[in-house]
Amino acid sequence: MKPKLYAANVHFLGSKLRMLRKQSGMTLEDLATRCIQIDTINAPSVSYISLIERGQRTPAPKVLEILATIFQRELDWLLDDGQQPNIQQQDSTKRSLDRIQLEPRILFEKELMEISIPELLNDASITGRQFAHILIRAHQEHNHNQFPDLERAADAISEKRFPLRSEHILKIYQQQGLNVRWFKKHSFQTISDKDSEVKTFFRSFYHAPNTVYLNEELKKNEARLKYDLAFHLGHKILHGGDGLISSQATGGELGGSPQPSKERSSTMNQRDILTAWRDFECSFFAGAFLCPRQPFRQYLGRKAYDIFCGDQIDLTPAVIMRRMTAVSPYRHWHYFDIYPPNKLRAVYRGNGIPMPAGTLTASPDFCRQWALFQMADDLNAMDTITQISLMRESDRNPRLYSCIATKTTDGAGNSHIISVGVDLFPLLESHGSTPMDIIDALEIAPQNKKNEILIPENIKKTIRAAARIINIEWIESGLNTPVKIICPRQSTCPRHSKCTKTAPISKRISWVEEIKDKILANDQEI
Repeated sequence: MKPKLYAANVHFLGSKLRMLRKQSGMTLEDLATRCIQIDTINAPSVSYISLIERGQRTPAPKVLEILATIFQRELDWLLDDGQQPNIQQQDSTKRSLDRIQLEPRILFEKELMEISIPELLNDASITGRQFAHILIRAHQEHNHNQFPDLERAADAISEKRFPLRSEHILKIYQQQGLNVRWFKKHSFQTISDKDSEVKTFFRSFYHAPNTVYLNEELKKNEARLKYDLAFHLGHKILHGGDGLISSQATGGELGGSPQPSKERSSTMNQRDILTAWRDFECSFFAGAFLCPRQPFRQYLGRKAYDIFCGDQIDLTPAVIMRRMTAVSPYRHWHYFDIYPPNKLRAVYRGNGIPMPAGTLTASPDFCRQWALFQMADDLNAMDTITQISLMRESDRNPRLYSCIATKTTDGAGNSHIISVGVDLFPLLESHGSTPMDIIDALEIAPQNKKNEILIPENIKKTIRAAARIINIEWIESGLNTPVKIICPRQSTCPRHSKCTKTAPISKRISWVEEIKDKILANDQEI
């Protein structure tokens, strides 16, 4: 770098740096942490970065190189006043979730909905608890898993200490006037909400006003013990410990916990909905309590979003995955938890990805090219998959996703698959690329015998550079294998040659419409 050129153009750097940082969703602390990861000796401090952004400091060449590495830009680009960042809001290229317009409004008034929804749910055998989970999931996705009130409540108790051990949480229990009792109960067979037999493990429950009962088996698993302690602590802090909350159990039930009432109702009632909402609040509180936003975000940054980084601090991969969707500066995440072959137990779609299967009914109509279904088909074949996927939909433009899926077991010993991923479109566009150009290049790229796309080197380079900005290593790992072509459902697969043989679905055409068309055709002939 020529000193004169550097001195002449460095004043353009401050505004560029600020725009790049804001575009990536980073705080000054996030950027300083990333700098330390790259070069501990020459990394600038938070205050120094702030001075650079305001044009009050001239960064040394080594500091400039660190910043260029983080944002995957050339040094000349940073110093060239003629080249400005392509400012792209993260939500502007988001895939919208499927929705319907509630029109005409006269039919969707509150009073009518209060009457018709219970009737609809009863006829469809959908419980109030199941319906509440759908509403809560929509609430999460609409808010991108951001619930600052719950986070503040958790931070006030944890004081943002990270990581926490179970003995630390038990001391907080004493401060909050909570007692702990232990009981013995091994895994056992029971009947699920759908009247199917499942193997379950009864972990813990809250008994009003201030006693938490824990299964002694939890003493053997620090990660699960910490989560249950944090969950019930949330009930005490948020709801005063009145006991209106689900017990904690594992084994495939929707939401993972049995209902608090002694008898399971087949009809909708307000208590079920309130309990489901409280379960969500306590679960989110537990995640925020065990993984405070800022320290956990920095921890993920140091670990390049490794889903197994919780092994070092006694947190399960599921907790790590769910929490990273909330704390990451990048907002376009999805998360799935599936029990083989295709029972979705937990879902989060902040990036608008289509539902790969149903949460209420088991259906064979799912695309087996999704990473989680590949693993579910053969649990012994592999433990972890990273994958780049090209989503084809008949009525929408293609999308590009990256994910990682891993096999795990619940407390009852049941195998299930958890997967977390991101939509690459907003990331690529914020990096200055045109996502549809990348899609077009992939569509004409060579394919192997499995109809998987062999990624051209220039596309790999583009995706790799974008991935390094948000520092997610498993996106790069996914580039080592061909791109999988996936679709929302097997029955609507847009492939010319189907990847799975399925029985043709007959088109249901109204006989009334057929008769009407014939009458109109005859009338035109006359």
